[in-house]
Amino acid sequence: MTGPRRCAIYLRVSLDATGEQLAVQRQRADCQRIADQRGWQIIGEFVDNSISASDKHKARPGYDELVSANKAGEFDALVCWDLDRLTRQPRQLEDWIDAAQERGLLLVTANGEADLSTDGGRMFARIKATVARGEIERKAARQRAAALQRAERGKPPLGVRLTGYSPAGELIEDEAAIVRQLFDRFAAGDSLRALAMWLTEAKVATRHGRPWNPSSVRTILTNPRYAGHAIYQGKTNGKQGTWDAIVDDDVFRLVEAKLADPRRKTQQGTDRKHLGAGLFECAKCDSKVRSWSGNRYRCPNGCLTRSQHQIDTLVIKTMRERLSRPDLAGLITPKESERAKAASEKVKQLNGRLELIEADYDAGNIDGPRYKVSTEKVKAKLAEARLTQARLSTRSAAASTLSAVDPVAAFDTAPLMIRRNVVDALCSVKLSPTPRGRKTFNPDSVNIAWRED
Repeated sequence: MTGPRRCAIYLRVSLDATGEQLAVQRQRADCQRIADQRGWQIIGEFVDNSISASDKHKARPGYDELVSANKAGEFDALVCWDLDRLTRQPRQLEDWIDAAQERGLLLVTANGEADLSTDGGRMFARIKATVARGEIERKAARQRAAALQRAERGKPPLGVRLTGYSPAGELIEDEAAIVRQLFDRFAAGDSLRALAMWLTEAKVATRHGRPWNPSSVRTILTNPRYAGHAIYQGKTNGKQGTWDAIVDDDVFRLVEAKLADPRRKTQQGTDRKHLGAGLFECAKCDSKVRSWSGNRYRCPNGCLTRSQHQIDTLVIKTMRERLSRPDLAGLITPKESERAKAASEKVKQLNGRLELIEADYDAGNIDGPRYKVSTEKVKAKLAEARLTQARLSTRSAAASTLSAVDPVAAFDTAPLMIRRNVVDALCSVKLSPTPRGRKTFNPDSVNIAWRED
């Protein structure tokens, strides 16, 4: 070839704790020295800072650009600080060896250990890549064993800390208070979307700096560690954690049941904007009315179309009058509370049964077919028990408003979804059609019936 070789430099650091890229700068100096000594022309530099090469599925933008430039024939020599900076995957190494043999690509390292232009260099590179891969697998096995041991001892997992806790499992009280509110508000009837909006408007920062969304709120609400349960690989292991729980187990199970309620799957996106949409009923056909254009409620079967404002005003006025009475404590009867507790206990027992079956399978006490049949039976019962628990929770969730020091104020300041839940817990609202053209509001066309115990 005529003229100096065109050389690319690849730099990578697995973890840059400070973000100052000092290790990258050291690699750059050594690689540039090698290129200068050989009289090569540096045509480009490709960098991945604080990105591991152990996981073949992990994106490495700098590496991907390097591969594309190589396929385009933009360079015929490659310098990196060490072979394991370029790749820890034997299959990726073979691609570079092919390029060296087929197109004469020179790949050298700053410490002189790898030179794919020779058979000895290629053999050394393959051995080193295999050894590095073996160490990755041994490290992963050690980490899994350590994580299992921590879970069995009830210790919190290592790694990224949980919102509300320090890495050592100690409470961070200001974060823990927010987590409690999330559980309490969702249990009382608020939606995932509304909770995400509340966190955003309150300028509560996520640990990673990304915006709140229903999925990130759901991730918190489904984490058993908040109820003090130890976990391994994302599942409870039947052990009690050594850290302080942020929410009671009953609250966690209630939220779990509401999230698993199949009615949620058929009502996607039902974060309502109006008090009665999907709640009030048509007096003629008993269908749930829907929001309609012009701030109106409409029966889906066309029985009626009514103005929302006057109806909502009447319902809210009636609710405020009822909530101001001194007999609210009796609205949630002991019998109903016992049913809710029994449903919660049933869910807890079935979850424990699942954990025992998994433990028996792990210990080799039952085989695969028996494990599958047993878990399917228990999961079917668990789904039924969760549905019962979720349905009973609708009225029980109103207790936070009913037991407030000032129930009327609690209702007035509650988010819309919780106000809807309180209305649904205490009464049914049926709308009757009115004559066409009548502009005067008739209160008798709105039937508010208090629910019997």
